[in-house]
Amino acid sequence: MSDSPATLRDLLMATTRTLRKRWHERIRPWELSPHEHRALRVIGNADEPARLGVVAKSLRIVPRSVTEVVDRLESRGLTERLPDPADRRAVCVQLTSDGRRLLTELDAARDADAAEVFTRLDAAERAELARLLRKLADGHDADGHDRESRDGNSVASANEGP
Repeated sequence: MSDSPATLRDLLMATTRTLRKRWHERIRPWELSPHEHRALRVIGNADEPARLGVVAKSLRIVPRSVTEVVDRLESRGLTERLPDPADRRAVCVQLTSDGRRLLTELDAARDADAAEVFTRLDAAERAELARLLRKLADGHDADGHDRESRDGNSVASANEGP
């Protein structure tokens, strides 16, 4: 098998697709979409009630879409909207106790799924995989752009995806 950059990219993307597909199957019993789960995590990980615009930016979706996601979560009693004390025109969102409980369950299921996948590797292999993935991730910002060009200047990648 080739270890060319294209082959490595394809293997990494296939692994990511497999993990994503497994997770989508795993959350089915909770009747939650992957977007709703991600929104729960963003809202639940915030130190204080989060503005909808901040949630949208974290999820990389438009504000209208985050409103729809939060509407669905709110209709299930998982989130609640609050006025923003700093700006009465803005709305914040936070998890309810049911939302926090569900997020705890989902995090446990996510950890169990990761254990199921990654315990196929022994401890040394997992450590090496973590080291290599960190090395790749450390060269890019949160949007996947190269942090520095060869001459040391910051550049944005011309491609959005791998």
